[in-house]
Amino acid sequence: MANVFQQLQQRFQSLGKELSPQVLEAAKTSLQTWLDENYPDLVARKASAEFNGTMMQWFHWYIAPDGNHWNELKQTAKDLAKAGFTALWLPPACKANGGGYDVGYGIYDLFDLGEFDQKGTVRTKYGTKAEYAAAVQAARQAGLQIYADVVFNHKMGGDAEEEFEAIPFDPNDRNRPLGEPRNIKSWTRFDFPGRGDKYSSMKWRWWHFDSVDYNSYDPGYRAVYRMKDKNFEDKVDLRLGNYDYLMGCDLDVNHPEVRGELKYWGEWLMDTVGVDGFRLDAIKHIQGDFFTDWLGHLEHRAQRDLFCVGEYWTEDFGTLSWYIGNTGGQLNLFDVPLHYNFHRASKAGGYYDMRSILDNTLMKHLPLFAVTLVDNHDTQPLQALESMVESWFKPLAYAIILLRAEGYPCVFYADYYGAHYRDKGRDGNEYEIWMDSHKWIIDRLLFARKHFAYGPQYDYFDHPDVIGWTRLGSEQHPRAMAVIMSDGPGGSKWMEVGKPNATFYDLTEHIKQPIQTNQHGWGEFRCNGGSVSVWVEQQTLQSLLSELVSPFGIAMID
Repeated sequence: MANVFQQLQQRFQSLGKELSPQVLEAAKTSLQTWLDENYPDLVARKASAEFNGTMMQWFHWYIAPDGNHWNELKQTAKDLAKAGFTALWLPPACKANGGGYDVGYGIYDLFDLGEFDQKGTVRTKYGTKAEYAAAVQAARQAGLQIYADVVFNHKMGGDAEEEFEAIPFDPNDRNRPLGEPRNIKSWTRFDFPGRGDKYSSMKWRWWHFDSVDYNSYDPGYRAVYRMKDKNFEDKVDLRLGNYDYLMGCDLDVNHPEVRGELKYWGEWLMDTVGVDGFRLDAIKHIQGDFFTDWLGHLEHRAQRDLFCVGEYWTEDFGTLSWYIGNTGGQLNLFDVPLHYNFHRASKAGGYYDMRSILDNTLMKHLPLFAVTLVDNHDTQPLQALESMVESWFKPLAYAIILLRAEGYPCVFYADYYGAHYRDKGRDGNEYEIWMDSHKWIIDRLLFARKHFAYGPQYDYFDHPDVIGWTRLGSEQHPRAMAVIMSDGPGGSKWMEVGKPNATFYDLTEHIKQPIQTNQHGWGEFRCNGGSVSVWVEQQTLQSLLSELVSPFGIAMID
């Protein structure tokens, strides 16, 4: 008999391969029905609610290309674990087309982790293979899980050109051919001369791909060339008619040699470095059933569950619901709608209706599959998906993802440490960018997550400017907490914490005066304008002696 996840996948297989509006609408209803029917079993399979894990995206786009990133991680791992992080999503570790300057997404050789002289360098932007392995080992010894960034959509920087037949398609409508099949020449030959046959003897040729966007016989002609006798993959995003093709040489994941090599690489990475899970890049462009098969293969070999989160960059809740259902609930997704809600709220200058901050998000509707984030390397200024959450709003956004019961939060490296860089914008002009460090407040929120974010959650989303919630604690973590925030002029709200006649202090120190609850365990909690306050009980806070010092006599994080 099929388990509940197999039943879900079978249900979604029956919806077909085309992601039409009707299918996506049906996906929302079908997934919610399945969740309602199987919720107790699903909760039992997930990590205990008593484990408030937090991952960090441990890089941003403009990390210095000095080859020191892995060494920095080795030195920092214990501090990250002490701060409350439990997992790190690391940048792509494989050699990419830009050599020592490539962030890693222009993927060239999956088996070169900074070991071979290829693309003008031995090391990657982040360091050498030995440094990578040492950093991962140090992080895991510190108690941190490691998630590898997996780039399977494309290859770039081929070693030689090949001639083959292909059909040109309109880049803006991949269902519209621009002519008959023709001979083209493109950089589809990958021999990896610096590595040879070490680790893998497979050499990539044009038949391992299904499309390219360059023809050296006619370099000025703009088209997406689909290899003759091949098809664009199905179960992909429908933007531009079919969004299988994104860039470079697009992998044909239906080709048995490609499929086998990608599975073998996953095994090799786990054996060589040791990882606990994966972040999957650009999954909206990859055949929708592939990663279910790939992950299942690795879990069977490892005989354990592997965490997996996919980057399907869309705000459309129906599309995200479909992808989760189609994978049988085996993959988590980044909560893209939540990011855009934060972005819009931060741009509204206090005129955003905070009651709607969770509308149409995975956090609200599909929390078991939500990896929540504020910003990432693609949304930071001057990058492809630029939509940064304004600095003033980030403490509010991080309080939402770190202190609520739903979702698995991901903290962005540049939000924690800050960032300073220069680059050209889309207008061709150069800009200097400063991103603020929010380490001080994030550390306090992590402290609150570790000690106070447990048990029943009561929401008070009843005012357009001022919203709040409380966590009443659990048997193992009986401490209570109240969170209140405002995108406007500030204010107060009566909220229940279940602690009668108790004194609460603001862990953020934004408000110095304590609050006393009444005999029924309710208190009138306050926050300043454009700010968040996190109220915790004095008595329990004082018991956490070793971690804190307060300017007004109670514990505060160092």
